Amino acid sequence: MVEIKGLEKFASRDFPGHISSTVFVGGCNFRCPFCHNADLVLNPGRLPSLDLNLFLSYLDSRQGWLEGLCLSGGEPLLHEDIEVLARVIKARGFLVKVDTNGSFPDRLEYLISQGLVDWLAMDIKAPLRRYPEVVRAEVDAGKISRSLDLIRQSGLPYIFRTTVVPGLLTEADLLEIADWLNGSRCFQLQQFVPQNTIDPAFLKLEPYPAQELRNWAEKLKPYFGEVILEGV
Repeated sequence: MVEIKGLEKFASRDFPGHISSTVFVGGCNFRCPFCHNADLVLNPGRLPSLDLNLFLSYLDSRQGWLEGLCLSGGEPLLHEDIEVLARVIKARGFLVKVDTNGSFPDRLEYLISQGLVDWLAMDIKAPLRRYPEVVRAEVDAGKISRSLDLIRQSGLPYIFRTTVVPGLLTEADLLEIADWLNGSRCFQLQQFVPQNTIDPAFLKLEPYPAQELRNWAEKLKPYFGEVILEGV
């Protein structure tokens, strides 16, 4: 089974509407310079793994009050055996939320078809044409688009999320993203936090003023069923 590199026992914001924990797995195919999980992405092998028996004991001890677990990373769908982890969690009666960057639509489709996921979140890094520049990696645009369509057609609760990083994304980019995702259920505009970033230069960036994000959120509302602000 995929190695668990971190466990946040009470993750109040990660699984909307549910009392949840978040499981972190290592590795990612992107190298977003602003990512705040640098060690998980760059050096997962150097991080200790949570013993499986301890994890199972944790799940069993939380029966009756914990409602769900969020599978995050890194990129959880990078791992072919993420299915096993999802099955273990579901078998104990918990809900499963998956955070993904959209690079692995085949695995995403399989999890959905098997009833192994109850909630989905996909990070939208930039307008599709700017993905390679922003994530600093090769990107299969067709896979990103397919994941987006799978999520919207899944019938499951979902949210698309964009972190607004100064110097990388502007209001024009956000409006282009909104046009691309037009009609989607929910969009979350996230404040950039200069913390533990992959590119140390991004630690020196000053986030956009909170009021600017609020103004952008208002401009995005016509495109989505709901727009959420996070971190302001």
